[in-house]
Amino acid sequence: MIGVFVLAASLLILEKMLRLFEFVSTEGGPIGVVFEMLVNLIPEYAGLAIPLGLMLGVLFAFRKLAISSELDVMRAVGWSYTRLLRVPYLITFALMALNFAIVGYIQPQSRFAYEEMEFELRSGALGASIKVGEFNTIEDRMALRIEGSRDDGRQLMGIFARLADDKGQVLSITAREGRFLANRENRNTIVLRLNDGTIVHEVPNGSPRVLSFSQHDLPIDLPALEQFRDRGEDEREYVLPELLEIGWSQESTAQERAGSLANFNYRMVEVMMMIMLPLLAVALAIPPKRSTSALGVFLSIVIVVAYHKVNQYGAEVAAIGQLDPFLALWGPFAVLFAMIGWMYYQVAFVPGGQAIGFLESFYAKVGRQLRKIFGRRRLKGVVPEREFGDLDDSSDAPLQEAPGVV
Repeated sequence: MIGVFVLAASLLILEKMLRLFEFVSTEGGPIGVVFEMLVNLIPEYAGLAIPLGLMLGVLFAFRKLAISSELDVMRAVGWSYTRLLRVPYLITFALMALNFAIVGYIQPQSRFAYEEMEFELRSGALGASIKVGEFNTIEDRMALRIEGSRDDGRQLMGIFARLADDKGQVLSITAREGRFLANRENRNTIVLRLNDGTIVHEVPNGSPRVLSFSQHDLPIDLPALEQFRDRGEDEREYVLPELLEIGWSQESTAQERAGSLANFNYRMVEVMMMIMLPLLAVALAIPPKRSTSALGVFLSIVIVVAYHKVNQYGAEVAAIGQLDPFLALWGPFAVLFAMIGWMYYQVAFVPGGQAIGFLESFYAKVGRQLRKIFGRRRLKGVVPEREFGDLDDSSDAPLQEAPGVV
């Protein structure tokens, strides 16, 4: 279960990490910011990874018992599936409490922190790197170009700077090398110390003046940083008590109430659906007799992910007022609950019952056709082993009279 959780979370984070690397490199920010932003995304992805880990953990455990025939022994001595699910349900209740804390309180805070870091990266509050070989604009008054850098950017070579003021005066500066220094007296200003260069001072209606220097300090004013907004622009940034307060308040607008109630019900159904996952795992874990088909594993992942997407769509539709939040989110929950209850009943209480028997039969027929077309070696591991056999099966051959016995 823990392995599936780590794998699912890693796959979800990996896809986002590639986008963040591209975004941070475009904005010129430090690479370390990517990992800080990914840490704030872990609670959001954990809301889906925890149910997947729980379901597949229980499913693989029962599947292993079923394939090794140990499950038949347990059933023969009187242990029902309900009895065997006691410990999985203890784990389920613990993970439901954890997921409730994540989606109800941790996710809103981490999402707001992620949005704040993204804003600071765009505004330059987290630091922006000077791109080597390109013109960098600072406050629309200064153009700076650096040909190379050494010592992790501390030593700069081949510097060109051009500054202009409101009076039309222009300074064009070239220097062999330089470095940035902090200004302790004014944190809004940094100092670019230049060595071995030339300054060309151009004034309106006058001839330019040229000055050579061995060392020159050029103060650079940092752009003023905007303040990030307060938490609560998006309903996903509110914790559960705040959502209820807004949803039930008469002072809130209709749109605010609909959005808050939709988000509240969305989080609750995401937690409550975990109580059905052990039943779904058992229903899909047990393959037909003399079969090792893994169709149930694939189908279980599809069901959980599809239900998660249906909930997201229902929350979006309810947030804009097109559908009642309770109906949009608890309606699919009731349908899924009834479907899983029926599947579990077929496996646990119907002799020889199969929750997805018709799909297993269809899968077996497709496997036999593919075996005839491609052969056994190419399909080994794809088609269940019980589907392999001689093409001239005795069941398909015409009946013959048995030889007499003397």
